[in-house]
Amino acid sequence: MKANQEIISLDEAVTLAGLFQTRIQRSADRIAYRYYDPDQAVWCDSSWAEMGRETARWQAAFEQEGLKRGDRVGIMMSNRREWVMFDQAALGLGLVSVPLFYNDRGGNVSYIAEAAGIKLLVILGREQWQSLEPVREELTTIHRIVSIESLDGMAHDDRVRQLNEWLPKTAGEYSVVDNIDPHALCSIVYTSGTTGHPKGVMLSHHNILSNTHEALQTTTINDDDILLSFLPLSHMLERTGGYYLPMMAGIPVAYARSILQLAEDLLVIRPTFMISVPRIYERVYAKIQEGLEAKPAIARKLFNLTVDVGWKRFQHLQGRGNWSPSLLLWPLLNKLVASKIVEKLGGRLKTAISGGAPLPPEVAKTFLAVGVPVLQGYGLTETSPVLAVSRIDDNIPESVGLALPSTELKLADNGELLAKGAAVMLGFWNNQAETERVIDPDGWFHTGDVAQIDDKGHVFITGRIKDIIVLANGEKVSPADMEIAIAMDALFEQVLIIGEGKPFLSALIVPEVEHWKNFTEGLGLDPGAPETYKHEKVMEHVHHRISQQIRDFPGYAQVRKAVLLSEAWSVENGYLTPTLKTKRKLIVEHNSQIISDIYSGH
Repeated sequence: MKANQEIISLDEAVTLAGLFQTRIQRSADRIAYRYYDPDQAVWCDSSWAEMGRETARWQAAFEQEGLKRGDRVGIMMSNRREWVMFDQAALGLGLVSVPLFYNDRGGNVSYIAEAAGIKLLVILGREQWQSLEPVREELTTIHRIVSIESLDGMAHDDRVRQLNEWLPKTAGEYSVVDNIDPHALCSIVYTSGTTGHPKGVMLSHHNILSNTHEALQTTTINDDDILLSFLPLSHMLERTGGYYLPMMAGIPVAYARSILQLAEDLLVIRPTFMISVPRIYERVYAKIQEGLEAKPAIARKLFNLTVDVGWKRFQHLQGRGNWSPSLLLWPLLNKLVASKIVEKLGGRLKTAISGGAPLPPEVAKTFLAVGVPVLQGYGLTETSPVLAVSRIDDNIPESVGLALPSTELKLADNGELLAKGAAVMLGFWNNQAETERVIDPDGWFHTGDVAQIDDKGHVFITGRIKDIIVLANGEKVSPADMEIAIAMDALFEQVLIIGEGKPFLSALIVPEVEHWKNFTEGLGLDPGAPETYKHEKVMEHVHHRISQQIRDFPGYAQVRKAVLLSEAWSVENGYLTPTLKTKRKLIVEHNSQIISDIYSGH
């Protein structure tokens, strides 16, 4: 790996605040962040020196509020420079930051604020206040709410201040209070939780800093790289990988305007480094497939040939496949097909991390074949978050890679993946019983995931212990694998397999809007009519398409019945986590009558 002279070592940083301070001193005039100014309709840059000066103003404002070391402060904001200013101001003063998803529901925010004892909350603007206003009387621990944007008189609460009024006009230099213990609590990160109330994960400076340093050792980042940030910074995957890691490596971060504008931003920023959840890659893949459907057969054959030859080339470069004469076609296929897909992603990607959920192997294979270096990683909020990641020269699409250099992984007798290392959390906030449940007396953290580890150390996640479905006949099924397989059909946007204790498996399915419209109109039906979702002809096609997608699964792992739902599961309606994981228990509860009807009479 080429040495990057900009990298700040653990010994230099000591704490996350020390990391920021060292970066300011070392790279004062270099670009730290790139962001879009909607008023001027231009992209702007901020230097590290500017970030230091602005963050010092935040520190002065925090001190004016009378906040003391150890006090908890919350942030509910989309990705932007102010997120970093808030976080580093808090860290430098020894405060404990509590990130909240920028689009979270008021009830969830009030629960977290009360549980963590948040004293000050920073929000972005009107959307966040509209979420909070119905529960503002429940925010009893909060004595100040700061809004980045103007609320235009809509906030009738004495605690609310607009950022420009709250910040002092000037302040000194960014500073770090004396004697911050690197092993002390610096952040409480509430797991988005697919079941029940979220739990507060307590992380120290050393937890996060060591994880950042180890993750950096698994890749090559040079001082001419740039990262595009679009996953929420409230999630540890983006916070560690898309914020602290670039800071440690000395590369700029560009903040995407939104997921809807991501395709445009990729072309403007042309990132070399990117972190995403599988859903983003799946959507790009679906767009490619959709485009191919509208093209002549020769175009589809050319694309399939490109993927086939590109995959052989990838396997050969990885040392897992022999050279083939067909590889002589690659320069031409790359020019005609592959390079055009790579250009859609900016044309310069050296590392594209996928984490948070399994990436369908077919999607990974397609991207790798055309030259997009997608690497799967794995981890949890409780592990700061990275435990394992694939390497550029050792990349098996079905695997989440190898453990980080100083992280230990092993399997329990029941196949559960256990982890030990510096990144494992301090515990759960005010929940010792749950802490002791997941961290055993020997210090092993129980991930809750079922895995396999091959003889070279590659980790393969095969399911979640609590999500394993046990049928009435005792057969065990991992629903995630089936859901991924079924969702590879472009008609199916979201899939949930059910059948715990039942004689057979069923599926709740949300169709993809455009494909649903074309599909139903092709059958002469109204796509918006409720009865269309149950129409005999529709269900006949649906069951056939499902069976085609899971034809390679065992006989007992087949879907006997399916129900189509008109309402998509989203973060906004509470059925998805901020990283787009399905809240299985909540969806099952909401559709309990439908599920009861499926199995009635059996």
